[in-house]
Amino acid sequence: MDAVVVAGRLSQDVLGRCTLRIWILVAVQLIAGCRTESGQNSTSFFQLQSIDAKLDSVEGCRQITGPSVLSDPDRFVWGASVAKGDDGRYHMLYATWPSGSEIPPFSTSWLTHSQIAYAVSDYPDRDFSFVKIVLKGRKDEGDPLAWDAQMVHNPHLRKFGSKYYLYYIGSRDPVDDPNYSERGTVNARNRIQQVQKIGVIEFRDFEELLNGSFERPDRPLLEPRTRVKANDIVMPDPDDVIPKPDNIIVVNPSVVFRPSDKKYLLYFKGNIYDPGWRGVHGVAIADTPIGPFEPLDEFVLDITTEDGSVVNAEDPYVWYAKGDETFYAIIKDFSGKLTKSQPGLAVIRSFDGIKWTYPEKPVSIEKAITLSEDVKVRVSNLERPQLLFDDSGDPQVLFAACAIDPVGKSQMGNTFNVHIPVRAVD
Repeated sequence: MDAVVVAGRLSQDVLGRCTLRIWILVAVQLIAGCRTESGQNSTSFFQLQSIDAKLDSVEGCRQITGPSVLSDPDRFVWGASVAKGDDGRYHMLYATWPSGSEIPPFSTSWLTHSQIAYAVSDYPDRDFSFVKIVLKGRKDEGDPLAWDAQMVHNPHLRKFGSKYYLYYIGSRDPVDDPNYSERGTVNARNRIQQVQKIGVIEFRDFEELLNGSFERPDRPLLEPRTRVKANDIVMPDPDDVIPKPDNIIVVNPSVVFRPSDKKYLLYFKGNIYDPGWRGVHGVAIADTPIGPFEPLDEFVLDITTEDGSVVNAEDPYVWYAKGDETFYAIIKDFSGKLTKSQPGLAVIRSFDGIKWTYPEKPVSIEKAITLSEDVKVRVSNLERPQLLFDDSGDPQVLFAACAIDPVGKSQMGNTFNVHIPVRAVD
């Protein structure tokens, strides 16, 4: 094992006494002035460990295989989210879709074919076995005009109280919408991309989910309020409309409970063009996990660098650390400006879930995986981070979508989900 994500305040003296080897992360001081319930300083962090897997070749594509990886040679496998069930087993929902020469490349097929599958394991970090597809585009159920008719993607699984909630995104080709219009020329792939929305499914247990004994929403949980783009945009707003954070799309849901006011915060990504594309984030607030969620006009999770530019980022996973009374987010940094290194995953913090700050020293998860043989494999993609916490509330496993080689043009099932165990250290 090699490095550290700090989840509380790690003083310089403690850091100096710790002997840590670098693995995926750089050991850093994340929080200066973190708070605990007692008002005292806390030293709480966790180490990411190597995974039980090996470097392999699957149908000519480099891939990591083994108990700590979920893959399928006939399908693309992407983001996964896991919860521990009341039965003591670990239940995974993940995005997947067919691969092969008859399927469009990855960069298109996730929009045209994505589904959500269920897998289960007796262990939190390995040996997940596929059981069945639990959610498809609703056109497969005979409803081609539903908001999620074409695809479902971005599963985010949470348990609040006695129930489970599957937050996901869905879309369809809007060309048959009676209100359809476009500015410029927009192909089918981009039409589907530009109308993505967020939904939620509530269920009591995973048997209910597997049996389909749940209510699928006829309307999305959250949809964009503005559609501002200079050209190549479907159903555009007038030019004088000011774009909100939920502009054109809402995707990448992450939901957390805020104890201070007993509200539920739903984080999402939208698209802004100023003039080039930049991912932005907003938050919607509700009294219950199923809403109604009211989006704020305020942009959140945006970090401004020393040169005044806003970091381009996406895929936030947000959680609340009770001991610190602090929200944290692991987020994908496109540029390396958050990590102060190379593009990868970074950690930011907030005391209220709205105003986010940059840590004094960067927390950097580089795009690399360390295998059980102590072999470090650099990867092209490491994204859609999701955490699993143990019964004590400590982080237990980091799940991430992964590909060794660039995947955008691939038609082979050379993507996978990696399950990285973490060990809490007090």
